[in-house]
Amino acid sequence: MNFVFVSLQPINTDRESTSTHLARELSKNHKVLYVNPPINRKTLYAGGVDTFQKEHIETIRNGSDNLTRINTNLWVLKPTRVIESINWLPFTSVFKVFNRINNKRFARDIQAALNKLEFGNFTLINDKDIFRSFYLKEILKPDKYIYLDRDYTVGVEYWKKHGRSLEPQLMKKSDAVVCNSTDFTKRAKLYNPNSFYIGNGGDIESEATEQEGATADRPADLENIPRPLIGYVGALTTLRLNLDLLIRLATTRPDWSFVLIGSEDKNFRDSPLHGLPNVHFLGRKHNREVPFYILSFDVCLNPQAINEMTAGNFPMKIVEYLALGKPVVATATNTMKEVFAEQTYLADDLPSFTGQIETALREKNSDFALKRKAFAKNFSWEKVVAALLHHVN
Repeated sequence: MNFVFVSLQPINTDRESTSTHLARELSKNHKVLYVNPPINRKTLYAGGVDTFQKEHIETIRNGSDNLTRINTNLWVLKPTRVIESINWLPFTSVFKVFNRINNKRFARDIQAALNKLEFGNFTLINDKDIFRSFYLKEILKPDKYIYLDRDYTVGVEYWKKHGRSLEPQLMKKSDAVVCNSTDFTKRAKLYNPNSFYIGNGGDIESEATEQEGATADRPADLENIPRPLIGYVGALTTLRLNLDLLIRLATTRPDWSFVLIGSEDKNFRDSPLHGLPNVHFLGRKHNREVPFYILSFDVCLNPQAINEMTAGNFPMKIVEYLALGKPVVATATNTMKEVFAEQTYLADDLPSFTGQIETALREKNSDFALKRKAFAKNFSWEKVVAALLHHVN
């Protein structure tokens, strides 16, 4: 089979997403074209916000080959046609007119790559690209158009104005909607009866196979931080994390070291956490480095905020924590209660978080670690892809 992915997330970065994992896994047995997000004119003039966008812009300016082969069956396309920034338009009816123009530009790049690769029939999987890929079903005419619902993006301010009306329309006209949480599946079924739960995965193969002595390879920037280490890996944003809870946790337990790895939003950068001696911000780390930090933690933390963005999501980091055998204390969201209740320590306020961390520290032993690793194997990307293919077929 041939698959084409369009997504909000490029594949050639230092972090992975649901769609990049699915594309890599599918490419073991099928041909896959992964299309990185196109560059808009505003980003082009600004020169890009990170290394990966800068490289993409150089490809556009230099006219170099924009189609790269990653492995035998996986190609990455960097679209060279620039699209316009139109989200400022006040009315969705007007936005749709100009958005169709953007979609046509985007589609021309994709069609050129399909012709070059001699892809015949193909299934197009849209990973939350509500705007730029809204008309690709009509323009590219894939055999099947699948919408991947794996996050509540319309809860973000950027997507609210036009996305709240356009995403349901996109779901309705898709041949199927596949979701990584049961909450998202219930929502999708309101618009499309062909909506299916496929679950989510984690970096099990790369992270769960501990090499001999791996636990001794403690990263240098952790060496002088006293134990116990209570760690979090991921974006540090108040849209998803309970900042007030973290402040109160760190203030209440000065004998615990809180290690936070990831890029910060303004609220985190300006927060009192930076003034606490037992809180350590280590910045963003590459995927290859992350397992060694997790292995060094005594307890892994996921203090999610409860809001429309987070209530139904499936956090991949939980699988990755468990795959390394680590005890996890997390906010009791719907998915955590439905999927991870028996393998994690769930909490919903300061006293319960404190108590659950204390319990996790007491119960830190090899038997529990082995059970967590075994449980995490249920969330391999191989199994998620098998579920995806079942519903596509």
